[in-house]
Amino acid sequence: MSFEDWCSMLRNDIKGVAKEVKSLYVKTQNGGLWAEPATDVEPDGLKTEMIANIILCYRHLEDATMRLGKAIQAKDGGKSFYDK
Repeated sequence: MSFEDWCSMLRNDIKGVAKEVKSLYVKTQNGGLWAEPATDVEPDGLKTEMIANIILCYRHLEDATMRLGKAIQAKDGGKSFYDK
């Protein structure tokens, strides 16, 4: 397997994980995965922290796919890389 093929495979795998993380975000945002009963211990603050971390996770996955594309681009002498 070539360097480009390996990076492309990893990018596709990461994009699959990112899709699942985005699904988790939507389900959490809509309350479907936040089934804890309300308490006096700031449940909304906890939910906000959960959602913020899910969003950061998604953004880091997007960054990882971009960085792998940039690695291919650098190997090819700076040519732009587009998904196959």
